[in-house]
Amino acid sequence: MDQETQEYYDNYFNLFMSDGWKQLMQDFNNNAVQINSVEAVKDADDVYFRKGQLNVLAHLLNMENIVSTNYDEANKSEEDD
Repeated sequence: MDQETQEYYDNYFNLFMSDGWKQLMQDFNNNAVQINSVEAVKDADDVYFRKGQLNVLAHLLNMENIVSTNYDEANKSEEDD
């Protein structure tokens, strides 16, 4: 892995270890529960809006796993070469 790519991943891993990241993820988890509730839905447009919000939140909540998996795959590819 070249230096630039390694730095890219290191920056993410440092971010994921920070208290601020953990706090942000907890807030997003709480928001996802509220957004996922059908009790407050007004109409079909609101359902689609909430679906979009949940899609973005899911991506952010899974970001640590996504980056870690990509990092492992990149290292595995280099070992196979």
